[in-house]
Amino acid sequence: MEKDREEIVRRRGRRKKKRKILLSVFLAVLLSAAVAVFVVWKVFTVKEIVVEGNKLYSDKQIGQFIREDKYSWNSLYVLLKYRFLDVKEIPFIDSIEISLKNPHTVKVHVYEKAMLGSVYISAIGQNAYFDKDGFVVETSQETIEDVPQVEGLSCDKVVLYEKLPLNDEKVLRSLLVTTQALKKNEVVPEKIYFDEGGEISLSYGGIRVLLGGTDSLTQKILRLPYILPQLSGKTGTLHVENWTENSTDIIFQENK
Repeated sequence: MEKDREEIVRRRGRRKKKRKILLSVFLAVLLSAAVAVFVVWKVFTVKEIVVEGNKLYSDKQIGQFIREDKYSWNSLYVLLKYRFLDVKEIPFIDSIEISLKNPHTVKVHVYEKAMLGSVYISAIGQNAYFDKDGFVVETSQETIEDVPQVEGLSCDKVVLYEKLPLNDEKVLRSLLVTTQALKKNEVVPEKIYFDEGGEISLSYGGIRVLLGGTDSLTQKILRLPYILPQLSGKTGTLHVENWTENSTDIIFQENK
């Protein structure tokens, strides 16, 4: 009988000890959570946003996009939001990568959509911006600097992330060869013109460059970085359309 009472007392003691341990663990977890919440709330505050990779938007505009909702004052929230949630798409932006330099500084790397040119689509009243493969990456009424406008081509409609629906596949190939060569040689014009016969010309302010047909397009464009700087301040027409490997004459007809 005595042994039974002792066993009961020991069991009660063990249970009481377990409850104390569990209570201590609970309080420790609760305290840790409270400290974590306090740190997240008070320490991870956005005081500076460092932006890189942006050309189309200013640092201030990107900062405004990042601070778009009421919780964006918290840098940890911003980090988790852009890593795990679907965020609102921004025109001309492919993706945004967020990292923290410190609890108060958010680092933003912007990956802009690669655009080689734009075709105005009258059916939708907007420009269709296309990439190096001719796929439409954006439609907008905005005119983007350093992205040439293409005139003389028409489409009834366009679909995002599908190829420009030009009637003639040869014209599309000519367009892509031209825009890629212009960008590679850093002589991107304001406008690219296609006439009804498929002849191509370029506009650089007061200088019009006639490239002619599709023959030797890349070779013709390769000459422009050497010639255009010499024509600075002048107006007129640069005739490159007749250039060949055998006939290398390039004539500039200045406006009088």
